Amino acid sequence: MAVSSMTGFARTEGADEAASWFWELRSVNGKGFDLRLRVPPGLELLEPKLRALAAQRFTRGTVHASLTMTRQQGAVEVRLNETVLQQVVNAALRATELTGGTMPDTASLLGLRGVLEIADLEAGGALAVQDGDMLLADFSRALKELDSARKGEGERLKIVVAEQIDEIERLTGVVEASPSRSVDAIKVRIGEQVARLIGTDQKFEPDRLHQEAVLIANRADVEEELKRLKAHVSAGRDLLNEGGAIGRKLDFLAQEFQREANTLCSKSIDTAITEAGLALKVKIDQMREQVQNLE
Repeated sequence: MAVSSMTGFARTEGADEAASWFWELRSVNGKGFDLRLRVPPGLELLEPKLRALAAQRFTRGTVHASLTMTRQQGAVEVRLNETVLQQVVNAALRATELTGGTMPDTASLLGLRGVLEIADLEAGGALAVQDGDMLLADFSRALKELDSARKGEGERLKIVVAEQIDEIERLTGVVEASPSRSVDAIKVRIGEQVARLIGTDQKFEPDRLHQEAVLIANRADVEEELKRLKAHVSAGRDLLNEGGAIGRKLDFLAQEFQREANTLCSKSIDTAITEAGLALKVKIDQMREQVQNLE
C-alpha cells in the first residue's frame, strides 16, 4: 500500500449552459482530518455530501476546498415581481385621483426598483439542485487528483525516511562496535575509577567499593539501548513496507528512537559513543520532521 503525505494541491473545472466553475483543493498537515469549505451563497446545501466524499478519501490533514463559479454570458433570468407591480399600480392610481395627472406608462413602471428582478444563476439554491450532481462529480474528481498528489509526495518522503532509518542503523552499529564497550576496556575503566576512589582521603569498605564498581559497569553497559534501537529500526522498515496511514505510528516510533538515544548519551563515558549518540539524536529529529508530514 502506498504511503501518503498530508500536503498536496488539485484543481478541476466544469461548466454547463448556465455557469462555469472550478474547484481548488489544498491540503496541509493536521492531527486529524478537517475539511474547510468555501462555496458561493446558496450552495451550502451540498456541504454534507461534500464532507462525506472527502471523509471517504482521507483520514488526516486539513483540506481547504474552494468553489469559484462564473455565470455564462446571458445566463440570467428576468422575473416580474407581480406583487410589487400591483402595489405600484395602486399607488399610481391613487396619485392620479389626488392630483388629476395621468398614469405612468408600462416602461416607467417596469423601470421602478423591485418590479423586475434579475436572477443571476451564478449563485443560489437553483444551482444546488440543477448542477449539484455535476459539482459533486467534479469535487470527487478533485479529491482523486489530490489523493494522487499526496501519494506522490508520500512516496518521495518514504525514500527520505528510509534513508534516515538506514543512517540510524549505521550510527547504532558505530556505538555497538566501539572498542570502549569491550570487556577489557570496561575492566580498565573500572580499575581506574576504583583506584581514584581508594586514592581519596575517604575510607571505603570493600562492599562499598564493590557497589561502586557495579555502578560503573552498569553505566558503561548500553546493550539494552542498542537492542531497542535495532528493534525500532526493524519496526520502522516494516511500517514503510506496510504503507497506508502510518504517520502517527512513525511519529510515535521516532519518540521511542529519541528516548533510547537520550539514554545512550546519558550513560556514555566515552567520547566516541557520545558523538555517535548526538548524531543519532540529530538524525532522529530530522526523521520526525519528515514523518509528521505523512498521513
